[in-house]
Amino acid sequence: MARRRRSRWVKYFVRSLLVLFVLVVAIVVLNYKLLIGIYHGKTLFEPDKLAVNFRSADQRFRSRLVAAGDDVSPFTYALRELPEYYQYGGATLGVSEFLERTDTTGFIVTRGDAILYEQYFLGNTEQSRCIVWSVSKSVVSALVGIAIAEGYITDVSDSVTDYIPSLATSGYAGVSIKDVLQMSSGIKFDEDYFDASSDFNRMAPRSVGLGGPIEGVLETLEREHEPGVVWEYASSDSQVLGMVVRGATGVDLASYTESKLWKPAGMEFDAYWLTDSSGVESAFGGLNLTLRDMARFGNIYLNDGYWHDRQIVPKQWVQASVTTDEDHLRPREAKPGYGYQWWIPAGDEGDFLAIGIYGQAIYVNPLRNIVIAKTSAYKGYEDDGEELELEMVAFMRSIAKALE
Repeated sequence: MARRRRSRWVKYFVRSLLVLFVLVVAIVVLNYKLLIGIYHGKTLFEPDKLAVNFRSADQRFRSRLVAAGDDVSPFTYALRELPEYYQYGGATLGVSEFLERTDTTGFIVTRGDAILYEQYFLGNTEQSRCIVWSVSKSVVSALVGIAIAEGYITDVSDSVTDYIPSLATSGYAGVSIKDVLQMSSGIKFDEDYFDASSDFNRMAPRSVGLGGPIEGVLETLEREHEPGVVWEYASSDSQVLGMVVRGATGVDLASYTESKLWKPAGMEFDAYWLTDSSGVESAFGGLNLTLRDMARFGNIYLNDGYWHDRQIVPKQWVQASVTTDEDHLRPREAKPGYGYQWWIPAGDEGDFLAIGIYGQAIYVNPLRNIVIAKTSAYKGYEDDGEELELEMVAFMRSIAKALE
C-alpha cells in the first residue's frame, strides 16, 4: 500500500516538474521573442541596416499573410535603357546617380503589361518583399473604394465613427470618411518622424506589435481644425481608414486585401501586413510587397481600376482619388496636391504618386501609359526627405517622357 502511494507521489512529482519545465520554457521563449522584437524595433532605422531591415520587416515583426493566387497577371519584357539625365532645380542631373544617391533597392518601369526596365540593388531581388511605408496608404484607399462598391460602406459622407464606435469620444467623432481620405480630418497629430515624443512615434512602436493596440493612441487624439478645411498630413487618418474597412466588412484588412485586390489582380507574390499586438493591421504604413506587385498595383490605377481582365477598383473611385476638389487640396509649385491618399503634382502631366518615407514610390502617368515603382533605403532621408519627394516627381517624369 505504501509502495503504491509512493509510486503515485513520484508520478505526480514528475508531472509537476514537466509542467514547471514547460512553463519556464514558454516564459523564456516569450521573453526572447519580446527582446528580439524590441531589438529589431530599436535598430530598424539604423542607416547601415536599412536595406536589410526593410526587406525583413514582415519576418521580424507581427504580420498577417496576404496570399497571392495561382492566376498571375503576366508581364512581358521590352527592355530599354533609362535616359542619362533629368532636369531639376535648373540643373542637369544623372539618372543613375539619383538611383545610387537615394540608396535604391529596386526600380521598375512598365508600359502597359511590358516591363521596360527592372533592376535590383543592395542585396534585393525580384522576390524581396519590402515594407513600403506610406505607399500602403494608397492601397488602403483602394480598399475603401471597393468596400463602398460592395455596399459595406454607404458613402464617403459617412462618419468614421459609424464603423469605429470606440473613437466617438476622440477628435474623430463625426468626421466624414472623405475628410479623412483627403487628410483634412482636422485632427491634431504631430507627424515628426524624428521626434521621439511625437504622436507618430507614440503610434509607430505599436504598429509593429511593441506596446498596446494602435487604437489606444487614436482614442487620445483631439481636434485642431474643423474637418474639411485644412490639409494636414496625419498617418492617424490612414490608420482610421484601415479600421473603417475592418469594421465595415467584418473581416481583417489582410483577408480583404487578399480576396478583393491581391488575387483578382493576379499579384505574383504573397504580401504581408504588419499588425499591432491586438492583430489590427498597421494601415498607415505596414504593407510589405515586391517591386513587381507594386507595379501591378500602379497599373490598376493607370487603367481606371481595370487590370487582369476585370474591374478591380471602381472607375469612378480611381478618378475621384486623383482629383483635387477643394482649394486647400490643390497642388502648388512647391507642394503636390492631395486626393484620396494619393499625391498629385502641379503641371499638365495628369500624373500622381504614392510615396513612402526613405524613398519608396509608385508613380502613375496615364498620359504616357507609364508606371514606375521604386523601393529604397535612403540614408539621408532625415536631412532632405521632403526635398527628395519633390525631386522624385521631376525624376519620374523625365523617365516617363523618355520611355513612353
